[in-house]
Amino acid sequence: MLPNYILLDLETTGAIPLRDRITEIALVHFKNGIEVDRWQTLVNPKINIPDFIQSLTGITNQMVQDSPTFEEASGKLLGYLDGAVMCAHNVRFDHGFLKAEFKRIGIDLKQKVLCTVKLSRKLYPQYKSHGLSAIMERHNFNCTNRHRAMGDVEVMLQLIDLAKKEHGLENLEMAVAELSKKQTLPSGIDGHLIDDMPETSGVYLFYGENNLPLYIGKSVNLRSRIMSHFSSDHSSTKEMRISQQIKHIEWVETAGEFGALLLESRLIKELQPIHNRKLRRERQLCSWLLSNNPETLPLISLVSEEQIIPKNMNNLFGTFRSKKQAMDIILKIADEYSLCLKVLGVEVGKGSCFRSQIKRCKGVCVGQEDKELHFLRLKQAFHSLKLKSWPFKGKIAIKEFNQQNQKVELHIFDQWRHLDTLKNEIDMYDFKESKQILAFDLDTYQLLSRHLSNGHANVINF
Repeated sequence: MLPNYILLDLETTGAIPLRDRITEIALVHFKNGIEVDRWQTLVNPKINIPDFIQSLTGITNQMVQDSPTFEEASGKLLGYLDGAVMCAHNVRFDHGFLKAEFKRIGIDLKQKVLCTVKLSRKLYPQYKSHGLSAIMERHNFNCTNRHRAMGDVEVMLQLIDLAKKEHGLENLEMAVAELSKKQTLPSGIDGHLIDDMPETSGVYLFYGENNLPLYIGKSVNLRSRIMSHFSSDHSSTKEMRISQQIKHIEWVETAGEFGALLLESRLIKELQPIHNRKLRRERQLCSWLLSNNPETLPLISLVSEEQIIPKNMNNLFGTFRSKKQAMDIILKIADEYSLCLKVLGVEVGKGSCFRSQIKRCKGVCVGQEDKELHFLRLKQAFHSLKLKSWPFKGKIAIKEFNQQNQKVELHIFDQWRHLDTLKNEIDMYDFKESKQILAFDLDTYQLLSRHLSNGHANVINF
């Protein structure tokens, strides 16, 4: 299949490499298609193994008590990894744990990898599930020690043997070669970075020379989205420029898409990356404030971001990124609803307005139309622009949970303002709002409004 590879599986105390530890390692080593060695060892994680993990794997705290630590086992493991391609089922999980464990002892692991989940999908696309349990069931594989490291390696061995029989060695090698093709990254970016990219929700950041922020984006699959920038750089001028300028890539995993959207919006406004335009800080954000009385002129006034506050929300209409954008909307509405620009406060001067002279105003400015009728027509015209009042009694938390990386986030809001993002519900009850009053933010308002309206938001009231 490959000149030099190992089939490897790990058992761990949990699913998060930064927090959890390895409890067992097993591998089978192949050279030129021939099995040359097998190795397995329990590992003392130096932390407690949770009860449900003990129940799942059968590995108890007592079993690993006298086993080597990872550092003690690392020398032999490195010997197997040297020059070999590491193959595992969902290899990002195993590779992530190994990188984290090696990092703790001062070693930067850079390993070529191959995922047997992806191999199964490629060879057997007619099946939806490609987990080890599903593979065992549909192919009638035997495994006497499922959820133990060597038992899971045995399942991978059976999968490869079956693939040789059903597809032939040549087709198997072609599939492996295709999956092993090195994906391209911009020059100067470490190719091993690909292996570290998570396939979860989050925000990514591209930096140029001198740590200049180039571009910030979000995705529900960070790895796929980041790589898409470079696979398509030949067809997009923007992507080409980014690819040529990029010197460094960072990412932040989130619990879900909503958290990624919030973080993306905040970081773009803070860092002002040169290739982001839509979400940059809106220094001229403004809204139309409608009078409560048709006798009080002008009927509308343009208010700045600082005046877009909860007490005015019932009389605020539209959020605009500039005064020009706000005026363009008013002119369009005035044409459609035959409104008087003078009474609105947009046009100045004595006597009738200019529009009444060309029959586009019904003459409220000179007493030819009832003020109440004109005011009602104005409110009708503004209806679709009305900002929503805060629909809750106080603060709320929007909870997101990611099964894949076990990440929990609680996004705290009040009066459409994003106050903070917490990592667990315990912190929620100790939460204290910053003394600094946050201004209304259009993007946050729109993101939260859409998220609440889709009916899937997990809302927790304070």
